[in-house]
Amino acid sequence: MSDPLSASLAATLQSARLDQNLSANALAESSGVSRAMIGKIERGEAQPTAVLLSRLSAALGMTLSELIARAEHGDRRLARLADQPTWTDPDTGYVRRAVSPSLGGPLELVEVVLPAGAEVAFPAHTYALTHHQIWVLDGHLRFREGDVDHELDAGDCLQLGTPRQCAYVNPTDEPVRYLVALARRHA
Repeated sequence: MSDPLSASLAATLQSARLDQNLSANALAESSGVSRAMIGKIERGEAQPTAVLLSRLSAALGMTLSELIARAEHGDRRLARLADQPTWTDPDTGYVRRAVSPSLGGPLELVEVVLPAGAEVAFPAHTYALTHHQIWVLDGHLRFREGDVDHELDAGDCLQLGTPRQCAYVNPTDEPVRYLVALARRHA
């Protein structure tokens, strides 16, 4: 692992799994991520993609933001720009910044910069724990929600519907920057 956040994510993932008394096999079964890959991630031998981390965090009953906040050992109410953790997806190069303080409030704000031509897809269960809204800050984003494509430009805001397979797509030659607002669903 080349950066401290990736190493901390590996340890945090393993700790969260063990805290829930889950074997690697049980986590693999509930997340759809192979046991071998989970082992590589936890040992720091593989840098997980955004899709893998979101599957694992959802299977552990938390959002990707919560997993990253735990990895940052955050417990703050004020999140200064310089202290907001960023993570780069090794697969697509997208950069994710946890804007919200990591105190565990009901709302999370995440800024994402999706490179030109990139696409990141997430399974429906990723969206089961939270309500999502996407607000495009700069550029153009195609958000695929099931079979429907939403074309979003700067200033547009989309509230997601029933959880289904989704993809963030940048069909342009320029990066797109957007904010994702997540609020925990009530059981």
